[in-house]
Amino acid sequence: MSNWLEHSVQVEVDAPIDLVWSLWSDLEQMPRWMKWIDSVQVLEEDPELSRWKLASSGFEFIWLSRILKLVSHQIIQWESVDGLPNRGAVRFYDRHGKSIVRLTVAYAIPGWLGQLMDNLFLGRIVESTIQADLERFKEYIMNLQENLG
Repeated sequence: MSNWLEHSVQVEVDAPIDLVWSLWSDLEQMPRWMKWIDSVQVLEEDPELSRWKLASSGFEFIWLSRILKLVSHQIIQWESVDGLPNRGAVRFYDRHGKSIVRLTVAYAIPGWLGQLMDNLFLGRIVESTIQADLERFKEYIMNLQENLG
């Protein structure tokens, strides 16, 4: 038996939605701003599937994820199909030259781990980590624009 925990964070990026979408929808680029993601590999035989590797503090988790919904410039929704149980969505909002990126992540933790760790403590760690990842994305895109401009 496992418990599902869910977190949502967002960031406003001073960049047009086209640029924000093109960077985020290229899943293999994620490790550039998501420090806990070690690698992402989109499978050639099925581009809706990708293999993810999370590595942090001696832990390593690998999972296969399937894109459930993809609407250009609006949403990428996924669910793991093998490995670490997780699901979520990243939503994009066009704010006329600026963009809002809202990331929702849900993951299952085994009952024994939930008993071992306080879910609230674990939740705060995950939420602060993904918020920091979004802030890194914001910095990444700002640096990219400076170098292009």
